[in-house]
Amino acid sequence: MNKSGSLIVISGPSGVGKGTIIPYVLKKVKRLKVSISATTRKPRNTEVDGVNYYFISKEKFNSMIENDEFYEYVNVLDNSYGTPKKQVDDLLAKGYDVILEIETIGAEKIMNEYKCVSIFISPPSFSELKNRLINRGTETQEQIELRMKKSEKEMNSVYSYDYVVINDDIEDCAEKIACIIRAERLKVKSSKAFINKIINS
Repeated sequence: MNKSGSLIVISGPSGVGKGTIIPYVLKKVKRLKVSISATTRKPRNTEVDGVNYYFISKEKFNSMIENDEFYEYVNVLDNSYGTPKKQVDDLLAKGYDVILEIETIGAEKIMNEYKCVSIFISPPSFSELKNRLINRGTETQEQIELRMKKSEKEMNSVYSYDYVVINDDIEDCAEKIACIIRAERLKVKSSKAFINKIINS
C-alpha cells in the first residue's frame, strides 16, 4: 500500500447515517476522497453505479476475491460488499486521504492489517436507529429486525476504534469528523515531509 495518503475508516451500524454524513465531511476537508465499494445487491432508487457503489454480479465479485482485488469484503443479508484495492491505491498515491465507509467486520480487518484512522459513528439511541431504518423504506420488517440484532453486536466493537462520534445532528457530526481528520494531519508523524521541507528551505 502506498503511504502518501492516509486511510480513514468510518463505520457503524446500518442506518446510522454514514452515507449521509460523508458528503458533508468532503465539503469541509480538502484532499479527501471516498472509496467506492463494490456490491452484489441491487441499487436503490436514488443510487447510481460508480457513484454510490459499483454494482456487480456475484460471479464478478467472486472473481475479484480469487484475484485478491479487495482489501476487505463481507456478506450482509445475502449480499456481498468489498473495497477494491486499485482505486484506493491510486488515490493514496496521489496524496489523498481516503475514507473507507465499511461494515464493522471489514473495518476490523483493515484496522488489524493496515495503518489507519478509525472512526465509529454511533446512533443517539437504538430506538432512533430503528426509526431511521423504518423511514429509509428500503427493507422489510423482517430485514429491519435482523439489522437491529446485528447492530447490537456492532456496537460492542466500538472499543476497537480510535474515535466515536454520535450522530444526533448531521452538521455537528460531520464537523467533528472533519476536526478529527485535521488533527490527524497535524500529528508530527503525519507532518514529517512538511517539517523536512521547512528545515531544508
